Amino acid sequence: METLPLELKPGQDLHLSLSELAVNQQLSGFVLGVVGNLSQATFRCPGQSQPTQMSGELEVITLNGTFSPSGVHLHLSLSDGACQVWGGHLEPGTVVLKGAQLLLGLSGLPPAQDSQNPVHDPSQSSARVELAVLPGCPWSLRARQLLERLAIPHRLETIESDDRFEAFRQRSGMNTFPQIFIDGEVLGGYDELAEISLQPSFRALAQQL
Repeated sequence: METLPLELKPGQDLHLSLSELAVNQQLSGFVLGVVGNLSQATFRCPGQSQPTQMSGELEVITLNGTFSPSGVHLHLSLSDGACQVWGGHLEPGTVVLKGAQLLLGLSGLPPAQDSQNPVHDPSQSSARVELAVLPGCPWSLRARQLLERLAIPHRLETIESDDRFEAFRQRSGMNTFPQIFIDGEVLGGYDELAEISLQPSFRALAQQL
């Protein structure tokens, strides 16, 4: 099973962020764990026709359920300032206070392609996206899978020698891999790629590649 860490910043909507991630990256899976707090929680209690909404400093206790491009079905439990526990079906309007870190379990990922038979021919020098990876690196694998899920043409550079490692280190100023370049300019690593892939401007760029 592949896992994906997801960090949400203050002000982000928990429900909408997971929904956008699932749609934009065509991901399906479930929540393995969560740590964080909320400034506002919106959830539907059992048997109630309208959502309940709470505000304040609310600590997330659990978040369980599934997400996919067709929808998000999650159950939230949380604690208020009096240590009373509340919970129900997660609804939009659940807003991160200081931060939230989630660990997602992914299902239905496309298999990694063999380095000798990549989806995108590494010799295609016209590709605007360049991905430099280390063999056996899990974050390099996830970056490749993300680009493939988004159907973004890219040139793959496999770092198999100290000389190539040093050449890319000097080019990007980074000591870690993967390294992603767009039009020759360094974007960053996997975290930067995952974050920018959610932005409408990147999705528009992807359609032009």
